[in-house]
Amino acid sequence: MGGNQTQIKFILLGITDSPRAQTPLFVLFLLIYIVSLVGNVGIITLVRVSPSLHTPMYFFLTHFAFIDICYSTVISPRMLADLLSEDKTISFTACMMQFFTFAFFATIECHLLAMMAYDRHVAICQPLLYVTIISSRVCWQLVASSYLFAFLSAIIYTWCVFGGSFCGPNRIDHFFCDAVPVLKLVCSDTHSSEMIFFSFVTINAVGASVVILLSYISIIRTVLRMCSAQSRARAFHTCTSHLMAVSMYFGPAFFMYLQPSSRHGSLDKVASIFYAMVTPMLNPFIYSLRNKEVKGALLKSGRRLFRHWQHARLVPSRT
Repeated sequence: MGGNQTQIKFILLGITDSPRAQTPLFVLFLLIYIVSLVGNVGIITLVRVSPSLHTPMYFFLTHFAFIDICYSTVISPRMLADLLSEDKTISFTACMMQFFTFAFFATIECHLLAMMAYDRHVAICQPLLYVTIISSRVCWQLVASSYLFAFLSAIIYTWCVFGGSFCGPNRIDHFFCDAVPVLKLVCSDTHSSEMIFFSFVTINAVGASVVILLSYISIIRTVLRMCSAQSRARAFHTCTSHLMAVSMYFGPAFFMYLQPSSRHGSLDKVASIFYAMVTPMLNPFIYSLRNKEVKGALLKSGRRLFRHWQHARLVPSRT
């Protein structure tokens, strides 16, 4: 990445070139972004103030919600501004940093989903050893290692995408600086870069998927051996929220990054919108509406706030 590269400016073509569609899309995606922020901040706050949720599962969930906030924020504000602006240029440095931070947070989320699957595996398959295996120290070590590995991966991804020569077209057919549309603008040979990029995506995404798959195979085997139908239903219920989050994240991600470059087309933007914006908005609802513990903690917190509000009204303020 030479010094002359940093002087390059790209043009983000955005979601659509129809002027009539841009304002309605702005309103829609602004609402999605606001709901995503409120929902994920709400999950983090609820876990922090509810002692019943101070468990490894919800420790991972708070980091999951935090990462959802971060990586949707990397994309949404810039996309919203471009929908209302005629000037859609972005500098080489800004484009590179947007991709780096997005790759960083997306990789962490991939690892967190694997950790949450392993947590459910230990809780259901080895309940007597759960406190020992998934201790507070182990939780912090797992999360810290995922941040470190994601940082190193993001550096490699960024080098693969932006390490070539840009000397021709500068129009990125996307609403953010993603790998596939940026690589199309590279003048030099990108075969080796694409292979390295594909290899690390495979290590992260497929590696996490294998952990999730093996965890749930073990969970299913353990649950089917349970004598009580109620116990089986309870065990499966604790996993449904996580499985929904996994399918919504990995489905579009695999579609985007684990297919040949020749097969990429107009559906790429739809897949990107789903995993970069829609999924972070839906995750808080999945983990609150499908989880009895979260709903119980939410009701307790609501009653506590209502009692405080009533007490504040009944007790006259001192002057």
